[in-house]
Amino acid sequence: MHTPPPPTPRTEPTEADVDAFRRQLGRPPRGLRAIAHRCPCGQPDVVETAPRLPDGTPFPTLYYLTCPKAASAIGTLEANGVMKEMTERLRTDPALADAYRAAHEDYIRRRDEIEELTGFPSAGGMPDRVKCLHVLVAHSLAAGPGVNPLGDEALAMLPEWWAKGSCVTACAEEDR
Repeated sequence: MHTPPPPTPRTEPTEADVDAFRRQLGRPPRGLRAIAHRCPCGQPDVVETAPRLPDGTPFPTLYYLTCPKAASAIGTLEANGVMKEMTERLRTDPALADAYRAAHEDYIRRRDEIEELTGFPSAGGMPDRVKCLHVLVAHSLAAGPGVNPLGDEALAMLPEWWAKGSCVTACAEEDR
């Protein structure tokens, strides 16, 4: 990627955002609290999810990547062994491991400010391994650069997924 998408303000979801989410993931949102980041195309690409779903089930993934174009590009990174390489670097690079642990603590702090999930992990394998680049990139997009070093790294490896247009189009009136 030439330039990562800029941080965007956290916003309350609109009806159009909920519709975009439904079109992106093929289902209605559960536990949706906010739009944590918007793609340069204007659509949500990261949502903030409640620590507990409406039925009370704990859901420790605070930041959820919704854009299928971004998710596909991240899946390619995962398939190419990026997670394994990053996990190995965590074992051999103390400064990276410290920064990744700080990212984990940031993630937990942000989630606990909403509702404490005692005993639940953060997400994405933090703080000791890399289990899901989607979560790490979502954290980087929501929190901004410099918070999650491996999320930032993965984000920098991605193509500009929005360059060819939005992953969803506005809902036609007859679709409602």
